[in-house]
This record gives sequence, structure tokens and C-alpha cells, in this order.
Amino acid sequence: MNLQDVISTTDIEKLLAVSDVDDISALVNYLTDNGSGRLALDGDVCKRLVAARDAGRYSAGDRELIAKEIRLFGGNSILNLFRKDGVPYQEIVEDVAKHLKVNFGKDPINVIEQEILGKILSRAFEQMSEEERKVILDELGASSFSTAGPAAAIATICAAKAGGFATYKLAAIVANAIAKAILGKGLSFAVTGQMMRTISVAIGPIGWAITALWTAADLASPAYRVTVPCVVQLAYMRQKAIMALNAKTCGNCNASMVQSSRFCSECGTPAAA
Repeated sequence: MNLQDVISTTDIEKLLAVSDVDDISALVNYLTDNGSGRLALDGDVCKRLVAARDAGRYSAGDRELIAKEIRLFGGNSILNLFRKDGVPYQEIVEDVAKHLKVNFGKDPINVIEQEILGKILSRAFEQMSEEERKVILDELGASSFSTAGPAAAIATICAAKAGGFATYKLAAIVANAIAKAILGKGLSFAVTGQMMRTISVAIGPIGWAITALWTAADLASPAYRVTVPCVVQLAYMRQKAIMALNAKTCGNCNASMVQSSRFCSECGTPAAA
């Protein structure tokens, strides 16, 4: 897919086609309750998905099945049990947004996903100290937007005014914290430098805050225990794919840079023309 397709697609299969195996495995863990199975999930489907996860390989058919199961769980959440293939992903995202009390209009799907991520992080911030908030906003590059408070700074990132890399980091932080809260382990990040520092800084305070929210059923009622984490994970996978298509590498230290960067944020080397 090209960049615009990745940004705007409402087709789960298309996102899965450009996603890493480890990221797809997180979705499988959400669907199968870490491989234990769910009452709403067919036993044979569970076995097939867990076998693919354990083998570290997903065929096109496996990916189609994962997409279908997400849509079916979405149908359960929306209480529309009469569409045999579930509901469109756009409806699932909008339903999760309503559940989390996110305000949205006729926004593109990637914007609604970003607002969901921002809402979760904002609610986590309510459980954190001022010092913890400041550290994370600094890592997100949003400290200059924070005079009106953390919520306004996060809203600025969601509006992409702070740059694509900040939006990607926001997605990674929230998706990692959700995975840690539900699955007991964070996501795998094949990154170094600034990105890894950001995740490391955020793992503690954000992880504890989101775990507390999740344990208190503040983020997910029983009907949303699959759709909320799946939407968060897919939002992260979208931002990751966008970064892969819209990034370049520093010739000096190999750090990732957005195309518009004039200097490497890691070592300060001017970007190649």
C-alpha cells in the first residue's frame, strides 16, 4: 500500500498485510485470551490462531480470519449479532470512541484512532504526578504545548501539530501499556535511540496508571475487553506502517527520522538532501 492508503484504510486485512508478526500476535493474544480461549471464540479458530502465533507465521488465510474475528467481537460489543461476518472496522472504532467518551465527528478513521489513544493517555495522566507527566510530555516533544495542561498537549499531538514521530510514539506508549496491563508483557520494539528511551521512560508511570484503570474496569466493560485493546493495537500498527513509509535513516547513527527533519534528533547530523 502507499502512504495515503495506510492512513485512510478501514480494511483490517490491509493493515495486517503490512504489519509485523509480533504485532499481529498481540492481536491474537487479545482474541484468544492469551491462548486460553473465550466463550465467544470457536475452539477450532482459537487453536488455529494460537498455532500460527507459536509458529511465528501467518498465512493470508490466517490474517483474514483474525480480521473476521475482530469484526465479530465488534458485533458483540455493538449488540449487532445478525451480521455473520461482524461489523465494519469503522463502526468498531467509532463504538470504542463512544465507549471511552471521545468526541468525534466525520473524522477519518486514523484521526478517531489517535483521539482514542489520546483519551487513554489523558486518563492515565490523572493517576500520575506532575513530575511524571512532565517527563513523558518532554519525551513526546510536547512540553512546548503543555502550558494549558497535559490534556491540551496530548490533543495537540493527536492533531498532528507536533509531528508524525510524536504521534507514533504516543501510539507505541499506549499500545505497550495496554499490552502490559492485559497480556502481562509489553510489545516488542525493534528500535533504538530516542524511541526506546521514550518507551523506557513511559513503561513505569503509564503502565501502572493504565493497569489501575483497566483493573478497575474503567477502560473496558466485559463487552469491550477485546475491541478496546484490538483498536489500540491496530491504531499503533497503522502509525508504525505510516512511519515506515514516511521515514528516513540518519547516515551517521542510523536513527529513524521523519522525511521533513533537517537534523537528526539523536546526533544532530544534518539530514541528507
